[in-house]
Amino acid sequence: MPNSYDLTGKSALVTGGAKGIGRAIVDRLLASGASVFVWDAMPAKIAGVSSEVVDVTQPDQIASALKRTAVDSRIDILVNSAGYLGRIHPFDGHTAAEWQRIVAVNLIGTMQVTQAVIPLMLRQRTGRIINFGSLAGKEGLANLAAYSAASGGVIAFTKALGRELVGHNILVNCVAPGPIETDMIESLGADVVNAMIADSPMKRLGSPEEVAHLVAWLCTDASSFNAGAVFDMSGGRARY
Repeated sequence: MPNSYDLTGKSALVTGGAKGIGRAIVDRLLASGASVFVWDAMPAKIAGVSSEVVDVTQPDQIASALKRTAVDSRIDILVNSAGYLGRIHPFDGHTAAEWQRIVAVNLIGTMQVTQAVIPLMLRQRTGRIINFGSLAGKEGLANLAAYSAASGGVIAFTKALGRELVGHNILVNCVAPGPIETDMIESLGADVVNAMIADSPMKRLGSPEEVAHLVAWLCTDASSFNAGAVFDMSGGRARY
């Protein structure tokens, strides 16, 4: 029997929801009864979903889109899944513009969107925020120094903000996937993907749907004692 979650009446905002993990999360939240809004750098045409083209690195775009997104000035769930991997590359040859973009999207974008949404959740005295780090942020991966640093920052941000907001009934948690079968991972090339699979005790990539199930559970009342937690999804590859 497939798992199901009751999010009827909840309003959710998902960044990076046009494809990959974000799209799987959108589909799962919709199936769970939530009203879903998508912000993405590319257009997202998803039945039953309101979407806007938003660059999460730009505060003015965030503020403008939020005025049109919040239903009755309410957002119950925020999923910060917008991300940018960049190329696998030694850091000494990584252009400043490229690694700054990685940090801007993954870390600063997450912080900016979250800061914009928090006042709504404080007024309604409830909310769920799920940030996306990665296995790279927990362990550090060679040739992904900037991505590892940005992901590690998201993890630390989640832990700090989780402590800050838990007393307001706003629960902040982080999902840190290992390699998931998405276009972003596949674009790294067959040799890199095969090496990732070889490093996995399960000997496979994860699926976006598996990640989406964890996110949906974190949004339900069943997850009522998790705050500032980091949930890895690595097929057993994570070492702590």
